[in-house]
Amino acid sequence: MTDTTEKADFRAVAPALKSAAPRRAPRRARTWRLVTPWLFLLAPLALLITFTYAPIANMVAYSFTDWDGVSPELHYTGAENYEELFTREDLFQVFWVSGYYLAASAVQIVAALYFATVLSFNLRFRNFFKGVLFFPSLVNGVAIGFVFLYFFQDGGTLDTVLGLFGYDTDHAWLGTPFSANTSLAGVSIWRYLGMNFVLFLGAIQSIPGELYEASELDGANRWHQFRYIILPGIKPVLTLTVILSVSGSLSAFEIPYIMTGGATGTETFVIQTVKLAFQFNKTGLASAAAVVLLLIILLVTWVQRRLVPDDRVDLV
Repeated sequence: MTDTTEKADFRAVAPALKSAAPRRAPRRARTWRLVTPWLFLLAPLALLITFTYAPIANMVAYSFTDWDGVSPELHYTGAENYEELFTREDLFQVFWVSGYYLAASAVQIVAALYFATVLSFNLRFRNFFKGVLFFPSLVNGVAIGFVFLYFFQDGGTLDTVLGLFGYDTDHAWLGTPFSANTSLAGVSIWRYLGMNFVLFLGAIQSIPGELYEASELDGANRWHQFRYIILPGIKPVLTLTVILSVSGSLSAFEIPYIMTGGATGTETFVIQTVKLAFQFNKTGLASAAAVVLLLIILLVTWVQRRLVPDDRVDLV
């Protein structure tokens, strides 16, 4: 009796369940659903391929030729351009200049991390100091180069300020390789400090405030909070900043090109590449130099990612 009743109830409910079941979308609707994301990606992918990957492919192709950048004719020379790069000491020794910018990057990261840590806590006029630190990042690099060109010239702003403190000097700040590269590296610190400062500040402020309160209850001071809370919490951002600083040091261009033009031993690898292409009409050799610089940056990034993997941070 019970089985018969249940079967009858099921027969009565079955049509309703069948009508309530979700219908499979038509094939045309499924096709549009798959194609729509690629339609939105079509324009950015086209721009990326046209203005990034296609020029890189052309650059690699030109690096195996003797093209002068003007003539419609070019001849395949094999690996001669790369052999010239690695055998001519005057072409590869410009990497020593990058050492000044690497040292400046280390100072810049430490200073940015210090200011970001200090200004992340309650401090009077901290918003004012944030604006002061970030302001140089808003100024055009060419303008910065001209400003500091007058700053370091003989009898310029720096000599005038030092004279107010009773220190008279006839030193040519851009006259020797050491002083010129040190001065240019100092300008790069001033310019890029604000960008790293903002990155560190955002990462520090994303750390939950409950961690600081719990650490204070346990008797932790500011150093303990920095060592055991802030540093582990901003590790991914710190790794990214180091990668950007190293690649930026190897490809420094604007400031030394505007201030010295590569004279007085301040020529960087990028300045040398530009001169090879546009001053000496050796576009093939310049393309090979650009490919070498790209490979070095990729290698440094890969090694750094292997040494410091981007692990997920969980402080809670």
